[in-house]
Amino acid sequence: MSNYITTKWDVVVAGGGPAGFFAAIRCAELNPDLRILILEKSTQTLGKVLISGGGRCNVTHACFDPAQLITYYPRGGMALRGAFTRFQPLDTVKWFETHGVKLKTEADNRMFPITDSAKTIADILNFEAKNAGVKVHIGTTLQNVEKISKGGFRLEVRKGTEVLPLQTKKLLIATGSDSKTREIVRSLGHTIEEPVPSLFTFNVKDKRIDGLAGVAVENVTLKMDSLTQSGPMLITHWGLSGPAVLRLSAWGARVLFDKKYRSTLTVNWLGNYKLDATLEILQRNKNWTENARKKIATQPAFSQIPIRLWKQLTEFIGDKNWGDISKAELRKLAEELTAGQFEILGKGQFKEEFVTCGGVNLDEVDFKTMQSRITEDLFFAGEVLDIDGITGGFNFQSSWTTGWLAGSALANE
Repeated sequence: MSNYITTKWDVVVAGGGPAGFFAAIRCAELNPDLRILILEKSTQTLGKVLISGGGRCNVTHACFDPAQLITYYPRGGMALRGAFTRFQPLDTVKWFETHGVKLKTEADNRMFPITDSAKTIADILNFEAKNAGVKVHIGTTLQNVEKISKGGFRLEVRKGTEVLPLQTKKLLIATGSDSKTREIVRSLGHTIEEPVPSLFTFNVKDKRIDGLAGVAVENVTLKMDSLTQSGPMLITHWGLSGPAVLRLSAWGARVLFDKKYRSTLTVNWLGNYKLDATLEILQRNKNWTENARKKIATQPAFSQIPIRLWKQLTEFIGDKNWGDISKAELRKLAEELTAGQFEILGKGQFKEEFVTCGGVNLDEVDFKTMQSRITEDLFFAGEVLDIDGITGGFNFQSSWTTGWLAGSALANE
């Protein structure tokens, strides 16, 4: 350990995740003579890649227009606008195909390896790094960074109980959201936007959804404060999840953090239906002769609402037939379907994935090179930056893009 760690390096990459690997590989491919080292604090590299997408790895999203692509980023979209003109999802697809891994596009435009295995992605990144001569050391934590007046950095790293010195001409920080790294970044003159969770589920206790875990609705519209999101929603044992909830949690990450994850959520179970249109359909159901003697609970007026959910949403009416429902009850049902009020009591975690908003202030980074505007030869990539996307491969794409740009710049002597 002591022998390798005291060696002088051309490039040290702190963080063995997707952004760090992509940058190191890109740098080594452009300039094979450089001595490049990746430091990873855990006992395994690319851990987030391996668990993402339920073990399938949602590599990117089939959105190839940078102007549209940035709309999927609650924070960092504008900074990424130019970056995506240089490296976007189409380039990601080509990169992996060139390196022997084909991707496929699913119905919702998420892209996965055709093997449906995240290990395919981790394996190719590990292979290409090794093939390019990049050294990787696991269980090694960056402890301290000192800028050298003549250029470069002195680093202290911890491996087990040993704290050892290291020197590098250039440093890339790609550690994701890490408290120790934030201290180091501040010591180098940077501002940190304090990280808070993004992409999480809602804890909701309500008799209208009690016992309905596993029931999904294909298109709902959710409102919270001034925020609105639409899409599929899933009822869970602890409350609400699914794409619509995750998107709302991303856009409302700071609002919900400030509210201690308590807020009122308005649910339109019918997606884009307005109150008057809904009331008209309900009235039509009441007026149909063949419906008059049918139970409201067993005869849904809208096919998009699962029968089990419909029964609980209409429970307040009791065991009535369609012909016996009053105007007041019709209106109340229309309001329930288009603007049901639910109390968010807390947040849950989205599978094993964890995304934060917050990180290095984007104004302090040159997005053409990912180099610090404050400290020369210091670079950033991935989730250490104040960038986060909604679910669907967008967070990985920002890691590939910023990693590729950083690697390209790091290769220049």
